[in-house]
Amino acid sequence: MNTPKVFESEYRFCLILWESEPISCSALAKICKEKLEWSRTTTYTVIKRLTERGVLKNTDSVITSLVSKDSVQLAELDEMLEKRFEGSLPAFIAAFAKRQKLSEKDIKEIQAIIDRGGE
Repeated sequence: MNTPKVFESEYRFCLILWESEPISCSALAKICKEKLEWSRTTTYTVIKRLTERGVLKNTDSVITSLVSKDSVQLAELDEMLEKRFEGSLPAFIAAFAKRQKLSEKDIKEIQAIIDRGGE
């Protein structure tokens, strides 16, 4: 299954949803007003848009996600890898390592992930 695209402001909304679901529309609008400074109308518009794209489900004004945080993050990473690094994971890691000083601990953790085959 292809994970639907979730844009930046929608992602911040989804972080709230993933933390709180299942949650009523009104309770979600209240949290979004507090944390994102969104109006009730903005929250309801985002709910409608994400429902139409298959990111979440609205059943009797109770909101639940249809995609996980992990799947959204992986889809975003796949898109970035393809667009910016021609799909090359080694090129991405090399670019990251040039900009970010990796500690011995980081290197060991990355090596352990590689040794496990990415699990």
